[in-house]
Amino acid sequence: CRPARRRNGPGRTPPPLPATRAMSSGGHTTTLGAIWNMGRNAALSAADYVTPVLTSSQFREKGVLTPEEFVAAGDMLVLRCPTWSWQAGDPAKARPFLPPGKQFLVTRNVPCQRRAVALATGAEDEVLVSGTVAGEEEEEEWALTHSNHVVEKQEEAPDMLSAAVTGMAIGGGATGAAVCSSEEAELEVHGAVEADDPSAVEDPSLLGGGIVKTRTYDVTITYDKYYQCARVWLYGYSETRQPLSQPELLEDISADHALKTVTLESHPHIAEGAGLHMSIHPCKHASVMHKLVDELALSGREPRPEQYLFLFLKFISSVIPTIEYDYTVAIDGL
Repeated sequence: CRPARRRNGPGRTPPPLPATRAMSSGGHTTTLGAIWNMGRNAALSAADYVTPVLTSSQFREKGVLTPEEFVAAGDMLVLRCPTWSWQAGDPAKARPFLPPGKQFLVTRNVPCQRRAVALATGAEDEVLVSGTVAGEEEEEEWALTHSNHVVEKQEEAPDMLSAAVTGMAIGGGATGAAVCSSEEAELEVHGAVEADDPSAVEDPSLLGGGIVKTRTYDVTITYDKYYQCARVWLYGYSETRQPLSQPELLEDISADHALKTVTLESHPHIAEGAGLHMSIHPCKHASVMHKLVDELALSGREPRPEQYLFLFLKFISSVIPTIEYDYTVAIDGL
């Protein structure tokens, strides 16, 4: 007799394919990698098409979501964090198991002021130092930070009082200053001189000088039918609102994930031609979410499906630590 066909279910993995890196450190996908990605995406699209929609809740048991639970979690995220909103997307790409106006979630213009690699800066300056503390017999060990830093010779600070006195002498003294102020006041009364506006910018070239320009990202969350979980997508802009290149995108990804779980793909709900989005592959999302749910339960809290996206975004922040999206609702027990 023929062996029974394995039914698709949560926690499964796609058919084994040769391992390769989705994105190379040089910013270019190899020909082999591009072919492999196309084949994998085609296979996953086919698997997604034939995979039945999850109808019974397995959030507590496996860390996965039904489409209804995803919508409920999205509603809670939008309610608690108004920077997020539901989007309908391209009608031609709408998923029938999701409401027409709630196909995916988005938050736009999320600031990213630092590169992820900057978080590790300074670690190479740390040196382990051992020794004994006065009055103690046991030897202790601690980390000496900034061991490679050299203190530069500081020049003597200038005498601010003498500089101020010199400036007054050059300006003609206090009497001269008072006379000038009196003459200017008379001219202001007659309209010959406009009064100084304390809120005016003295130099037009300084306009906008206090605004810090930074990279920004549009962050979207979709429901992945095959993996039965949320999936995050990123589209980045430079300080001048130009789309970021592939190497620039990788600068904002944790080094542990940049070449392993990140891919460039077309967004499943946005029309073709909008450019490729950076996505964090969801193959491990269910197992990680299951662990977070277990930790929440061990702390004495009852995990609820509507809390899913807050837990999910907390987990995703370890992959994109410098992209400052809003998920500020505290989850007790984590």
